[in-house]
Amino acid sequence: MPMNLKMKVAAGAVILSCLAATASVYAAITPNKYPLAPIHEAEFYGSPSSSIASAVAMPGDLATFETSGTTPSVINKDGKTVYERYGDTETQGASVLKNIEKQLKEQGLSLKDVTYLRVYIAPDAAKGGKFDFDGWFAAYAKYFNTKDNPTKTARSTVGVAGLVNADWLIEIEAVAAYPSNHNQD
Repeated sequence: MPMNLKMKVAAGAVILSCLAATASVYAAITPNKYPLAPIHEAEFYGSPSSSIASAVAMPGDLATFETSGTTPSVINKDGKTVYERYGDTETQGASVLKNIEKQLKEQGLSLKDVTYLRVYIAPDAAKGGKFDFDGWFAAYAKYFNTKDNPTKTARSTVGVAGLVNADWLIEIEAVAAYPSNHNQD
């Protein structure tokens, strides 16, 4: 039996009503994902005993500055070993953080404004091809969660097979938040 126009309209109205009711029920049972009170600066979360933050909340209107993978500076271009040319993981990590600090300073920022670090560590042949995470953690501890810079960033540290330059043991990307009162002109 063919459906006439009135039946089609009625069936469409029933379907739309069901969809609207489903959306209303979903909205009623889904928790609000936005903070109850607005935030105006980056907020760091995590254990007070940890050297890093477990999360950082960023207000929607806060501008950020993100670096590309930053690499260590050469110590001695004529060095015969990786350590002579660039240093071990700790030395390279400190060098990278100094380079990031310079980039931040050009933007009117400092390491205190860093909210997140993504760190890539390559295996160290001098350590049996193992990742020197402790060397990286020691470099981090010189710049973050200190008396001069109490900031504890959110951070990911990833072991990778290699970096673009075989002498590099570490490469770091950083995200920094401009303070809300920062004039970007």
